[in-house]
Amino acid sequence: MAADIFEDAERRMHKAVEALRQDLSAIRTGRASAALVDRIQVDYYGAPTPINQVCQISVPEARLIVIQPYERKLLTDIEKAIQKSDLGINPNNDGQVIRLNIPPLNEERRREMVKTLHKKLDEHKVAIRNIRRDAQDKLRDREKKKEITEDELKRSSERLQKLTDRYIDEMDKVGKTKELEILEV
Repeated sequence: MAADIFEDAERRMHKAVEALRQDLSAIRTGRASAALVDRIQVDYYGAPTPINQVCQISVPEARLIVIQPYERKLLTDIEKAIQKSDLGINPNNDGQVIRLNIPPLNEERRREMVKTLHKKLDEHKVAIRNIRRDAQDKLRDREKKKEITEDELKRSSERLQKLTDRYIDEMDKVGKTKELEILEV
């Protein structure tokens, strides 16, 4: 009876884990990654456009990101967008491409990054718990309407808690992996 509720909850929890992965990919580690600049928006003919839609982004070395715009006149706009972002990296513009040298993180900055990571992790765990609460409310409504029995409600609640625990554990693993990346010297 409650299979549709579980399918919906599991689908939404999976999306929450994927959203966490995407959020964490934007957190800078000691290594260069094209994901660091994915969230930057460039003013392209008056419309804010993701940077990866107006240029080619490559990582030729462990501490270097090279950005080559499809249109040369975008160089200054891309440079300004990178400076306005919270990356804390100064772009080097040579008239053809923009180079971002990723400096190694000092210990204090690494600890700040880990705090940011834990904050994002907690926000996404709250999203998982909200999904659980919504599913639990739907189950209670069905029980009130006599669509499921009280025993089915109890079993479904336990199954829902196991599903929630599984996705919270998955989030913890993703967070732990990212934390190790940040703390790696």
